[in-house]
Amino acid sequence: MSGGEQQRVAIARALIMQPRYIFADEPTGNLDTRNADIVMQILKRTNKELGTTIALVTHEPDFAAQADREIYLIDGRLADRNRDR
Repeated sequence: MSGGEQQRVAIARALIMQPRYIFADEPTGNLDTRNADIVMQILKRTNKELGTTIALVTHEPDFAAQADREIYLIDGRLADRNRDR
């Protein structure tokens, strides 16, 4: 399996158990744009419909912007940037 296929299988395995929390480190890192968007939509839907808390690490500003809360690590320090939504 390719890296992207392995990534999608790992995400599916995590979601099938309907966990209360998901910790995702670069879940879209090995995926093409289309599949990355699909994964993000699935994670958002899981959060909304099941109430699953998702802690997501990403270098993609567009994906980070979809979160209810963003926490940045800048020069080794945490910087919290909340948004009114």
